[in-house]
Amino acid sequence: MPHTETPGTEAAPETRLRWWTELPLIVLVYACYSAGRLLVRGDVADAVDHGVAILDIEKALFLNAEHPLNRLFTSEPWIGVPADFWYASLHYLVTPAILVWLFRSRAVRYRAARTWLMTSTFIGLIGFTLLPTCPPRLLDSGHGFVDTMAQYSSYGWWGGEASAPRGMGGMTNQYAAMPSLHVGWALWCGVMLWRYGGTRTTKVAAVVYPLVTTIVVMGTANHYFLDAVAGAAVMGAGLLLTPFVLRTAQRVRALLPARLAPAAAGSATAAAGAPASASAPAAESTGSAIVSGGCQTSAGERIPRQREQRFGAGAEPDPAPSDAGDETPAPAR
Repeated sequence: MPHTETPGTEAAPETRLRWWTELPLIVLVYACYSAGRLLVRGDVADAVDHGVAILDIEKALFLNAEHPLNRLFTSEPWIGVPADFWYASLHYLVTPAILVWLFRSRAVRYRAARTWLMTSTFIGLIGFTLLPTCPPRLLDSGHGFVDTMAQYSSYGWWGGEASAPRGMGGMTNQYAAMPSLHVGWALWCGVMLWRYGGTRTTKVAAVVYPLVTTIVVMGTANHYFLDAVAGAAVMGAGLLLTPFVLRTAQRVRALLPARLAPAAAGSATAAAGAPASASAPAAESTGSAIVSGGCQTSAGERIPRQREQRFGAGAEPDPAPSDAGDETPAPAR
């Protein structure tokens, strides 16, 4: 059965990719995402209102799975502690690892996969900007949530105020909960593992990783269920936009050399033409103006080509051959 490509992931790179250009690009995009996420804090009151509204919608739709999961993670440290490590660490490890794996073994599809991930990340940043949302763990205690990251902070490397390293909680935007890019990135990893893994183990991991991540973000009270749904929707939008982003990038790459080529050609022509024009008068001046017998022509003067002298002195042919008799042959010319 022929292998079909998912739209937006089949594009092949026109040029060979190099790690020393890809790595700075990924670092730059993640730095922009982190800076934007930090700067767009929003109003705390609005963020709390949005969080409560999401919780009310879930209760009306009987989708409120956060409370039972959070109670389980809080009462069972053997579940809660690994879940906190999962939430705080794996997206920093698994996502880059799959990018490197695709770059090394699936370079033909790497460009589209990387573009899909980056496009979705920027869409998520727009969501943080437009809809700052208070996560369940930061709601008033009357809503029934416990912050497991704070409860088990003594077990891990994160601080009690956030999933950031100790002392750096103030350097993260804790109201960037909608959408959940933990779930979005995990879904991207699952798709890559399912499509390109090729073994039963990778296909199992492709299903388990995003599923467990979704459970973890709710059980640790870091996200609502609808945050996870929004994270999946963001990845879907990024997938649809990936072909457009790839075509735009290709046009830009083709347009830049076309605009730079005339300028480069003009400077090269000027550099090559200057010596040639300067040397032309020199060549003309060095050319000999002597015609014959030491006589010289004046500047710009030209004389018709003269016949060679093929006879010695006194042996020139008769200039009037018509004076000869009728039967005398004409001298050879």
